[in-house]
Amino acid sequence: MSHNTEVLRSLAASALQQGRGIASKGHRKTPQEPLELYDMEGCPFCRLVREALTDLDLDVLIFPCPKGGERYRPLVERLGGRQQFPYLMDPNTGAALYESADIIDYLYREYGGRPAPRRWLVRSLRTAAAVSASLPRASRGLHVLDSQAPEQALELYSFEASPFARLVRERLTELQLPYLLRQCGRDQWQDWVLPPVRRRLLDDYAPRQRNRVALMERAGRIAVPYLVDPNTGAELFESADILNYLDQTYGR
Repeated sequence: MSHNTEVLRSLAASALQQGRGIASKGHRKTPQEPLELYDMEGCPFCRLVREALTDLDLDVLIFPCPKGGERYRPLVERLGGRQQFPYLMDPNTGAALYESADIIDYLYREYGGRPAPRRWLVRSLRTAAAVSASLPRASRGLHVLDSQAPEQALELYSFEASPFARLVRERLTELQLPYLLRQCGRDQWQDWVLPPVRRRLLDDYAPRQRNRVALMERAGRIAVPYLVDPNTGAELFESADILNYLDQTYGR
């Protein structure tokens, strides 16, 4: 399947997320150490947690656990007693939780300083929307591919509903490559303008969200996904280029 077709299917998935996972409203308390999420990109319950993390502007260390994976799935079973996902570990408090609803409630209570959004409290509606967002992507981001493990976790500048970043997160999951997800949710109207248009028309644009500021300083522009690989020194924009890099570097 061509990359353009994959992008169109990913755009459909983003539309079905009903606006969640795009904007960041921020958090009241910043974790001293990154939260740890054992996750499958294509899992609708994991998606709910990632949407909340984008809304709260919380970075998270992702340990991908695709079906058939043997890198992190057994660890979750040892830690929590069963292979069920998502599974959140918070090294700052010692909390360890299964169940997306419980994780979301915990994140908003512990770090958000506010209740979880009311529409997310209606669990059946919330889950139905997350499941529908998985349909256009079929089995992407669910099943393991053979890969070589990196020595250090990669870094990905992303926000949950980005259709281009989703393609990269799916491949990171399939290859079982751990990565620090650096949230780049939108927090001002200028962030909603497409990057090429923004560069041409908004001369006074200045990012406010912390990782967007860092990305501008690091790469000279803001676009997601942006991958940083500390194992090789590679840094890349553009989902097609990143996918090719991951396959060539870590695929077998």
